[in-house]
Amino acid sequence: MVTLSGALILAFSAGCYQVPVTGRSAISLVSDQEVLKQSAKAFADLKRTHRASPRRDWNERVQRVGDRLSKVVFWDVPDADWEFIVFDAPQQINAFAMPGGKVGVFSGLFQILENDDQLASVLAHEIAHVAAKHANERLSQNLALQGGGLLVGGVLAGSGAGALTSNAVLDAYGLSSGVTAVGFDRKKEKEADHIGIMYMARAGYNPEESVKVIEKLEQISAGKATPPAWLSTHPSNPERILQLMDLMPKALEVYRQSGRRQTPVLVK
Repeated sequence: MVTLSGALILAFSAGCYQVPVTGRSAISLVSDQEVLKQSAKAFADLKRTHRASPRRDWNERVQRVGDRLSKVVFWDVPDADWEFIVFDAPQQINAFAMPGGKVGVFSGLFQILENDDQLASVLAHEIAHVAAKHANERLSQNLALQGGGLLVGGVLAGSGAGALTSNAVLDAYGLSSGVTAVGFDRKKEKEADHIGIMYMARAGYNPEESVKVIEKLEQISAGKATPPAWLSTHPSNPERILQLMDLMPKALEVYRQSGRRQTPVLVK
């Protein structure tokens, strides 16, 4: 007979994985296949309920940059069926990426982008969340708090009221009430910045442009009321810039080694 504590030990052992780039040890208690299945459903729901941007040039740009990034993250996200779409949300300066490679960009983001390198920094950050399985971690926490789900093969497969659903995936991304998207937590956002700057450098995009994107976000938020640091899902913009600058020497070396540098493409 397996005791509750024994079952939890088995679950934690089976659900352990190592985050790419940072090497952090993490735990996921949800089935990867179930997360992929429900993420695909959630993304399909978003496409049905929210209008895609009519700007062909924006969609082509996101597709081009996304394709290039997807090639360098293949071994970290081998089960992805990549799909990139620009949603018509001019007030939203944001983007997200779901497990399985479902990536959404809100059209408001193009207000601050000057070139493909800057777009790559945003997409690489979002793709980093997928590679690190941050959604799996959040879903595991949510299901555990609900007391739902069944331990199957050491992971929560979901059953009854606690079963993993596409709505649970949308909730994890803050997308259940509309196209807005929220961050994960401060540590995971910083980890995504770390992983993302290395991904964009591997793909031949200039990592120095990532700092410029954060600087623009800081300019936009200047004068606006912000929650205390301990309530915020994201690190402060200056904090993010400092981390990126610390990582810059290594990222630039990766960029130089990529051999795929190109002249930035200006956003029209």
